[in-house]
Amino acid sequence: MDCVLVRHGIAVEPDDWEGAEENRPLTEKGKRRARQAAEGLAALDCKPTHLFTSPFVRAYDTARLLRAVVCPTLKVETREELVVGAKPEQLVALLRTLPSDSTVVCVGHEPLLGEVVSLLLCGKTLPNFPLKKAGAACIHADEVITSGHGRLRWWLQPIQLRDLGKRAQNKKGVKRI
Repeated sequence: MDCVLVRHGIAVEPDDWEGAEENRPLTEKGKRRARQAAEGLAALDCKPTHLFTSPFVRAYDTARLLRAVVCPTLKVETREELVVGAKPEQLVALLRTLPSDSTVVCVGHEPLLGEVVSLLLCGKTLPNFPLKKAGAACIHADEVITSGHGRLRWWLQPIQLRDLGKRAQNKKGVKRI
């Protein structure tokens, strides 16, 4: 199994938002950068079998942008295991229910995503693995995913994902004689 954890894009700052926290949206810059990060995931040949997201608007919209670029035929599935305040063990339990050949993309929030990474890699929840907005990490498990038995496949900052996407787009645009 490959589990790709993606943090939502840049959202409106909480102090600038008057609505409910779960409705806080992406900024225009956040939408643009999330789409560019999705192009980076596509350049990595990411082919998800499942696309899970927090139901919070900023994560859901990030997942929709990712879906449009990477996996247009997949359904975006909202999961309570990815909401702010969820426990990392809840997401790991969900992952354990999936086939071992799955490629799962989970779009959510910090500190949850970093805690899931630490749980999968180290076997315990640590604060040492925060993902930046529109950043992503891929954890691999040979069989069923379990705490402490994951292997880090890659960890990419948002700028690295955007750069991968730009390079892939440039290669597509190159005319060969």
